[in-house]
Amino acid sequence: MKVHAIAATMLLAGAVHAAQVGVHDPVMAKDGNTYYLYSTGPGITFYSSPDMLHWKPEGRVFAGEPTWAKRAAPTFNDHIWAPDVHKHNGRWLLYYSVSGFGKNTSGIGVTTNATLDPRAPNYRWEDQGMMVQSVPGRDLWNAIDPNVVEDDKGQGWMSFGSFWGGIKLVKLDDSWTKLAEPQEWHTIARRERPAFTPDEDAAPAEIEGPFIFKKNGYYYLFVSWGLCCRGPKSTYHVVVGRAQDVKGPYLDRQGKDMAKGGGSLVVKGDKDWKGLGHNSAYTFDGKDYLVLHAYETADKYKQKLKVMDIRWDKDGWPTVDAKDLNKYVSEELK
Repeated sequence: MKVHAIAATMLLAGAVHAAQVGVHDPVMAKDGNTYYLYSTGPGITFYSSPDMLHWKPEGRVFAGEPTWAKRAAPTFNDHIWAPDVHKHNGRWLLYYSVSGFGKNTSGIGVTTNATLDPRAPNYRWEDQGMMVQSVPGRDLWNAIDPNVVEDDKGQGWMSFGSFWGGIKLVKLDDSWTKLAEPQEWHTIARRERPAFTPDEDAAPAEIEGPFIFKKNGYYYLFVSWGLCCRGPKSTYHVVVGRAQDVKGPYLDRQGKDMAKGGGSLVVKGDKDWKGLGHNSAYTFDGKDYLVLHAYETADKYKQKLKVMDIRWDKDGWPTVDAKDLNKYVSEELK
């Protein structure tokens, strides 16, 4: 699919004046001939599209709130964070997190469905409850930003984490709705947390939003460094490392372990776009895409959906062209 060719046609047709899709932490899936986009928002905001450009708002996944949300995060305010969507054993699984902002009072849950099509007769999300919880004073990690990957042996693993002790990887059971027992945990990426930093403080070890993408015999671990959600002062940007084993070590271009602060730049902000990050990555119809959000300077730093072509350099590293940030223009249908 020629995403950028279609985008250019939209620009010529004047569609640039239409409302763009405003999302945080976007993830995508294709069910049949339709793409579905899920993002942070009330009840998990989602959209559908035939072409990854024209997006129809579909409302929310959760009509109410997850039954366990207030127990894990007493300040839960209906905003569900950072979903991730996968198909496994014939059903769709949508992972999500709840949290108090800037705190590790958090939990990750999963809900399941036979289809992503909200107009299908068998469309019904069934929440499977909380999978993992982080508690201040007990855990020096944060149970948000889940991402699931299947390794070469068919085993499911969930990466997650934000700030504190960095990005964790935990083994899943065969259903992918619970942790495997006995539990198996790994730290796969982190940034330096100065000695004697109070346990309740999130920063300054700014890392979150993991996404593991399998390609060409490697597991590529994308994470976001910096600060989101601060308009012109946002420092969010995407870095990457890779491993031949899902458990790591994930090394950057210089061979530095991401668990020791390593990470090679993929894309960062410029004068037109700030706060690039919390990406996902996919292969659709033989092409690889990086999906992320960015704040548009010219529109008072409102968050916008971005879909960028991934190209691979001679050493097998993912690259994107920053010019694609202005080329991709989504349209939110009325």
